[in-house]
Amino acid sequence: MHFAIILTGGKQYLVKEGDLLKVEKLNPKEGEDLVFDKVLLFSDGEAVKLGKPYLEGASVRASILEQGKDKKKIVFRFKSKTRYKKKKGHRQPFTKVKIEKIIFG
Repeated sequence: MHFAIILTGGKQYLVKEGDLLKVEKLNPKEGEDLVFDKVLLFSDGEAVKLGKPYLEGASVRASILEQGKDKKKIVFRFKSKTRYKKKKGHRQPFTKVKIEKIIFG
């Protein structure tokens, strides 16, 4: 079973072919292809290759399925005895991708 660990948006993701991922917002439009070239680790089921920090010649090809925003998160600040309270909402933008192929070599 092939898998890889990629770095995108400051986060690391363990990916296999056919996986669906929600990653931090990326610029390309829906339906376009995308290549993640920051591969930290690659395994083909027998051997494990580890990058320092990235593997040369390794990449992960994905297609963009959706651009959107997550559910609303509520940020509420409150200080007792001072009548201080603030309520704020935040919706984090995301990009949903499907991993098509893991390339090494």
